[in-house]
Amino acid sequence: MANIQNYENLSRTERNNRYFSESFKRKKVAELEKNLVSISEICKEYQVSRTSIYKWIYKYSAMRKRQERQIVESKSDTKKIQQLKQKIKELEQIVGQKQILIDFQEKMIEIAEQEYGLEIKKKSASKLLSGSGSTDKNTPTK
Repeated sequence: MANIQNYENLSRTERNNRYFSESFKRKKVAELEKNLVSISEICKEYQVSRTSIYKWIYKYSAMRKRQERQIVESKSDTKKIQQLKQKIKELEQIVGQKQILIDFQEKMIEIAEQEYGLEIKKKSASKLLSGSGSTDKNTPTK
């Protein structure tokens, strides 16, 4: 049977109530307002719930006192947009490099055809019909 002392020891090890000073809370709210950190970052770094941070914002925000509304997570959206733009730029660069390679290979095929008098590259799609072999009805099949 569990006694009170065991329960108190268990609750102390599992749960630690932390108290943050008012100056700390004001500092973090100011950082949020300047978009230096996001709510998610504060939650992870200090193991604080989002609810607590929103309470800090409600209590200490200078914007709230001026009755201005702040979009708190705008920095994370901005980061995502910047990352996506960077990814687009990288992909466009890769596509450009591949196009240069394709142009180079086509030119090499053209030079080889002229040099050796062979038709390496098929000139027209109309010469080949879908399927294999000839589709001429007059041609006997083997």
